[in-house]
Order: sequence, then C-alpha cells, then structure tokens
Amino acid sequence: MTRASLDKQPSEVASMFDDVAAKYDLTNDVLSLGQARVWRKAVARAVDARPGERVLDLAAGTGTSSLPYLDAGAQVVPCDFSLGMLREGKRRHPRLPLTAGDATKLPFADDTFDAVTISFGLRNVQDHGTALAEMLRVTRPGGRVVICEFSHPTWAPFRTVYTEYLMRALPPVATAVSSNPEAYVYLAESIRAWPDQPGLAARLREAGWTRVAWRNLTGGVVALHRGFKP
Repeated sequence: MTRASLDKQPSEVASMFDDVAAKYDLTNDVLSLGQARVWRKAVARAVDARPGERVLDLAAGTGTSSLPYLDAGAQVVPCDFSLGMLREGKRRHPRLPLTAGDATKLPFADDTFDAVTISFGLRNVQDHGTALAEMLRVTRPGGRVVICEFSHPTWAPFRTVYTEYLMRALPPVATAVSSNPEAYVYLAESIRAWPDQPGLAARLREAGWTRVAWRNLTGGVVALHRGFKP
C-alpha cells in the first residue's frame, strides 16, 4: 500500500489518494465521527457562492465538496491532482467539470475566480507558500479565499485526548474501514506537524492576502481561515 512521507513528494501524495478514492468520503465520515459533513457545510457558508460567480474548489477529490456551489448557481471548477479521485468523482458526479491540477502550478489565468477554497488539502501540498500565492494569482481583485484545515484544539485537556485519538485510535479504525490504512497514519502525522491557527494566518498574509481571519470548528480540531485579494 502507498503511504506518503512528511516531505510530501507530489507523486507519493497523489498515489496515496488514488488508493483511497473509492472509500474516501465514507472513511472520512467514520473517522471524524460524523463531523466531516458539518465542516463541509461550514465551508460552503463561508464561501457564500452567489449565482454567476466562479469558484475554484481545490483538493476537491471526488467533487462532493463542490456540489453546494453548483447548487447555489455558481460556476464551480473542482480541481485535484489525484487522477484516481477525479475518476471516482466523474463516476459519481458526471455533471461536474472535474479538472486535474497542481496547487503550486494552477492551470488557470490570472484574476479568473471570485472565490478559491481548499479543504483538508493545503496540508498535503509540498510548498504551502507557493500554493497560497497561486491561489491569490487566480483570484480576481476583491475576491476571497476560504481554507478549511485541521488545526490545534484550543482547550489543553481536549488537545491531549485528541492527540491520543490521532496516534492510537485512528490507525486501527482506519484499518477497519479504509482500503489503505497506512494513508491515515500519514494523516495523523501530518496533522500533528501542521502550524496552529495564527501560524497559518501569518502564511496567508505573507502570500499577499489581506483581512485574514479565522474561526475554530469543533473546539479547534478544524479551523476556517479566510482572506481577500487587495
């Protein structure tokens, strides 16, 4: 089974997601104890797509996260670098214009989108700064970015319980429900290595985003960051 290392070589990460594509959404629902659906709804509300707007949904996987934007009347482009995920998405959602692309070299013109969003994908990109700059490039002036990513629980006792769950409980649960449990060992390790909420906010500002803010979901297990292009 394929498992990416924490240096996040693109070929390793893409291959890992190819392996888990068929059961990816189901596994996420189980491992998040049902919170994954709550988080997706929170992202859709934060993006607040309007009819006629153009939305780029990065790390879209099978396209499940893109459906709310389509239903809102926006023109959504789901983009992912895992061809296995895209094939599974096309089978499930043939109406979506699924697109292959690397977050560090986006195949879109400058100032194309009203909103760019990425959920649980920035952590898997090898060069976060380049990806954030690319998102800025393809967003029109005044447009917005919404990033949903695992973060650091704000209450210390809960943070300890959460860390124990990641490193002890998550791998055996993943073994029971996933086609590639090793991928979820990588998941746990990559979450632990990810910067906290102020750290990610600082990276957004360094990339050129303004009015950067965040709010915590599920006690800081996940954080929603938002910024605007000047």
